[in-house]
Amino acid sequence: MPTDTSAPLQGSTSRPLTVAYVPGVTPGKWITRWRERQNQELRTFQCEEPAALEELASGRADLAFIRIPAEGFARPDGVNMIPLYEEQPVAAASKEHPLAAFDAVELADLDGETILDIDEMGGAPVALEVAAAGSGIVILPMSVARLYSRKDIEARPVNGVPATRIGIAWLQDRDEPDIEEFVGVVRGRTANSSRQPSIQAEQKSSAKKRTKERQTRSGPKPATKSGGRPGGKAKGGGKGGKPRRSR
Repeated sequence: MPTDTSAPLQGSTSRPLTVAYVPGVTPGKWITRWRERQNQELRTFQCEEPAALEELASGRADLAFIRIPAEGFARPDGVNMIPLYEEQPVAAASKEHPLAAFDAVELADLDGETILDIDEMGGAPVALEVAAAGSGIVILPMSVARLYSRKDIEARPVNGVPATRIGIAWLQDRDEPDIEEFVGVVRGRTANSSRQPSIQAEQKSSAKKRTKERQTRSGPKPATKSGGRPGGKAKGGGKGGKPRRSR
């Protein structure tokens, strides 16, 4: 069940930006940066891995942090996606398993072991419970192992396993300023980056203001009297502007 992690702003009537994330992702630092820069509401909720893209398609989320499998993944049509970082895979087993004696293991060291399939087990928590009972080993991202850590499980980095990746995704027809702003925050752009929509809008507004000020300072040119310079005497006139007599 999605859990809203933010409170609505007073007086807010528009739909808040909503971000979904899969287990193991910790979006706190990006949320903090967003709130430091934007006076806008932001909602987040955790969802299971298979549902992340569905949350985008249904409109329940504007962006989603997804887990990209090491193999067999194709970006869905109509979805923008930016890979962010790779995850360290670990092998998790019962504390009594010989695995616990090593700092790290090679995949080849696990030959002959029962490797539990997380999807077949019904998810990481169930798979780790089965492993804790001594019925096999689970290979999963370190972040997920930490999220569902147990006292009766030991996890060690495993080499030779293709790493999963975390990416951020959003619908291609939703390239809106708020979405682009959040993507920029996630990608590490600074608050003053010229690529951020908020800075672009500010620069555009400042340019319009400067143009208006220049136009105001220059003002309209003063009108001139017919027949001479402004404030001058009429050509050929005598005192008081009377015409001279000819002799």
